[in-house]
Amino acid sequence: MSGPNTTGSTAGHPHRPRRPAAAMAGLVAAMSAITAMPGMAADLVVSAQDGLQAVIEAASPGDRLQLAAGTYPGNIVIDKPLTLSGPEDRSAIVQGDGTGRSIWVKAAGVTIERLTVQGSGMSLFAMDAAIFLDRNADHAQIRDNDILGNLIGVYVWGPADVRVAGNRVVGDTRLRRAERGNGIQLWNTPGTEVVGNDIRAGRDGIFVNASRRNSFRDNRFTDVRFGVHYMYTEDSEVTGNTVDGADAGYALMFSNRLRVVDNTATNSRDHGLLLNAVNQSEIIGNRIEGGEKCVFIYAANINLFRDNLFEGCRIGVHYTAGSERNRISRNAFIANQTQVRYVGTRELEWSDEGRGNYWSDNTAFDLDGDGIADTAYRPNNILDEVLWRAPMARLLLNSPATQVIKWAQAQFPAIHPGGVIDSAPLMSPPAFAQPAAAGHPTGATGGHP
Repeated sequence: MSGPNTTGSTAGHPHRPRRPAAAMAGLVAAMSAITAMPGMAADLVVSAQDGLQAVIEAASPGDRLQLAAGTYPGNIVIDKPLTLSGPEDRSAIVQGDGTGRSIWVKAAGVTIERLTVQGSGMSLFAMDAAIFLDRNADHAQIRDNDILGNLIGVYVWGPADVRVAGNRVVGDTRLRRAERGNGIQLWNTPGTEVVGNDIRAGRDGIFVNASRRNSFRDNRFTDVRFGVHYMYTEDSEVTGNTVDGADAGYALMFSNRLRVVDNTATNSRDHGLLLNAVNQSEIIGNRIEGGEKCVFIYAANINLFRDNLFEGCRIGVHYTAGSERNRISRNAFIANQTQVRYVGTRELEWSDEGRGNYWSDNTAFDLDGDGIADTAYRPNNILDEVLWRAPMARLLLNSPATQVIKWAQAQFPAIHPGGVIDSAPLMSPPAFAQPAAAGHPTGATGGHP
């Protein structure tokens, strides 16, 4: 068709000359008024030759704009509830001019689906983005789009109950990672869901600040600094996501009452999971494999860590003295160079209700066959603390003096300086840990008793 038409209209008759875009927009408005019954939306077919902004301005609230394949000038503003849909192959391209926001949504009830969106501005200060959802854009649906080469892919700035699902978001690879924007960025957007997106080449995959009741599920992240980055966010969940090769898989900070369940982080450069001032949260069923530190727990309190796999890191858990009243049990610590690093004088019990954790370097016995080791497990001793506080002391590690200290601590447990103790260590890895251990490419099963 040669222009936007209401379904069943004759405006695109092949024997009629093409009208200018302004005239076509006027025709759209007229035909919509004639053919659309009160309270019913119209389907408008739009071609690349038409002025998309003019069509949007002429459309009625609730109309559905079906964009044919082609390239449409961007920097459009949507200020009424509309649906913009492209072909299944996402061959309708909204091309920004390199400034501002390629699509700026200012109204509630807008859906954008199956489009390719590119060409945003490059100013973080101006909040440039491919798709910018303003604070009035409640209930927006951004789904199944290709959002390519922009500063920020989708910026959700204040609306409620938005859903961003099934999109492919790729940042501007010409920029260094520190100069890029985030794949999806959220601010004060209660009830928003981010589900099933493939996010690559951004600074952070998802960054959320000052929000609540958010759900991030089943997203995939590669070539990012942090996969998921939380700041000051309450009563939210991170479930079933996958991060590979990030600086930190999940950086959760200054947030309360989170559910972090069934996520995966592999080959993280610094931390698979980082908790900074996270409180009253559940961290359950996650798989953290490879990297500098599987988990870093800093000033995080009253949290539950259960059924997680921490495998193949230089440090399994780095636990700081500002963290209290955490329950840590039924986890598997497999083939980490240092299972736990804790510098403090308090004694921390890492078992709960008679069940502790599995430690691949624990060579204890189980004479009664109940699956619980007969002796407690201490991942650290007094020499560990000396070496952490004074790394140059490693030069004396094999000296007679250090051997005397090891012997004395073994003979007189009362001289332990405090630290982590698992009073009921598991003799075998839980079922969730066994397949990963058996197939670990680095031979992680070497630490099994």
